[in-house]
Amino acid sequence: MELIDQHTKAIMEGCKERAWAQGLRFENETLEYVVTNRDLLELSPKIMIPTLYNYWVHDLEVLKGKGRYELYPSNPYETVINTRPAISFYNDNNPDWLNVMIFYHVLAHVDFFQNNLFFRHTWNYDFNGEALSDKRVIAKLRAERGRWVDYVIEFSRGIDNLVGYYCELDQNFTIPTTQHNLRVDYYFDIFIQNIKHFKTSEYIKEIERFNQCRTDYAELGEDSFFSEIERRYPEFRALFEKYKERKSVKAFDLMQYITQNSEFLNKEENRWMLTVMEIVRKTSLFFQPQIRTKIMNEGWSSYWHENLFMKDDRINGHEVDFARVNAGVTSMPRVGLNPYALGMRLFYAIEELVNKGKQSWDFQRLNDSYKREKYDNKTGSGRDYIFFIRENYSDFTFINEFVGQDFINENKLFVAGRRLNESKMVWEYYVKSRKARDYRKMVMDSLYHPPYIVLDHEKSSKNNTLYLFHQFEGKPLLKEYISNTLLGMEFLWGGPVELETKEVKTLPLRGDRPHAPGKPRPKEMIWQHVVYSMKNRKLSRRIIA
Repeated sequence: MELIDQHTKAIMEGCKERAWAQGLRFENETLEYVVTNRDLLELSPKIMIPTLYNYWVHDLEVLKGKGRYELYPSNPYETVINTRPAISFYNDNNPDWLNVMIFYHVLAHVDFFQNNLFFRHTWNYDFNGEALSDKRVIAKLRAERGRWVDYVIEFSRGIDNLVGYYCELDQNFTIPTTQHNLRVDYYFDIFIQNIKHFKTSEYIKEIERFNQCRTDYAELGEDSFFSEIERRYPEFRALFEKYKERKSVKAFDLMQYITQNSEFLNKEENRWMLTVMEIVRKTSLFFQPQIRTKIMNEGWSSYWHENLFMKDDRINGHEVDFARVNAGVTSMPRVGLNPYALGMRLFYAIEELVNKGKQSWDFQRLNDSYKREKYDNKTGSGRDYIFFIRENYSDFTFINEFVGQDFINENKLFVAGRRLNESKMVWEYYVKSRKARDYRKMVMDSLYHPPYIVLDHEKSSKNNTLYLFHQFEGKPLLKEYISNTLLGMEFLWGGPVELETKEVKTLPLRGDRPHAPGKPRPKEMIWQHVVYSMKNRKLSRRIIA
């Protein structure tokens, strides 16, 4: 692995100038490396962070990657990581015209990393440097503690998808709130809506009365307003004090709670484990936004490499080559999902939508398909709007808001189903649905969504038991991971661990329910509460009402 030569670096600097001119924003300093196939195979398990700590799973992934490469040799065109400065890696055999296209793609990635608000907690430090420091710490601990370091890493990585990513973001966005503002927020957002259940007309009158008090009494307006509230509702003060107490309690994710409350980990001889757990947690938090913005990030980069390279005079003579490479990256498959293709087409569709004024209420009210197709107010603000999307959206909000029926129809998208042709004994694919709702659900189901596990403080206070509750969202936990995960948590907690969740149970269909003749009677599914318990490294399971 080595830095690109000065000729190629000059190409990159030229690409930066053109990208800045089109509105992309990113730091000037970047590092570009040329890598071999062996380098890529060794870096991929570490998510392309060269300084990430060593772990035995990485070695297995390298061996697996080498075997896969021998059977299906293929190379990624580039890889870029969100560090300060941004680091990108390129194959050592790319021609100049291809590097121009790839550089535009990389610069759009860097623009996304450094401007999308879901990456905000990564902006103030260089993860590459911190990862090197963490790697040295773990190497030192391995020399002192041996294999126990890898046990702690493995147990911590078993729950590193439960880190409080949104709590971390919330801390970066939280604006200090004054006492008066907190009281106003509580009254209008919680007290009169959730406790007193005001009607809309009454709610508006209260807002008007509050504004009038502010106008009549200036700085004393809020106190005057709330003196009347406390006279009308004597319970308001006590409820507000309880709300403040709850508000002041810091939210912990599971790993933080264990590190701060485990008697086992906080013994003098075990405190080194806290360092390892914090390294694993910090690494997980760093990669969380990349997992949650895959479609947007790749779509944004594909949109810009196409737009910028098509206007670049260095495409001359390589139009066919570019078309072939670009089609391979951004073609929409008939079955399955290509995040590059879907994201890019959505950005194009949103830009056109806003340019024609189709975000307006007037357009949304139209039912005539011909009028909807011909509608055009020529607002011309589509480019500004997709920059707004790039800054404020994640994959979930992006897909949920913009995958509509018009988009599905225009791109001829559908949800594919699969069935067995019993006469030929082959699988057949067929068009299952062309509805936006179904396509949206298919994409949503493919998005990263870790289970929502919360701590039951009341039950956890008994017998040093860590009691966890799975907030069920329609998807059961994967049973094959429960045993090992709870085993690791029992070790870290230093006591029994219990996990309450829901699992499906099948019952014979009632006799009065119709079913196809000549086939087995189908089963009826119900969800039942179960509790898994890990105590003394033995797993048990019980059903609860």
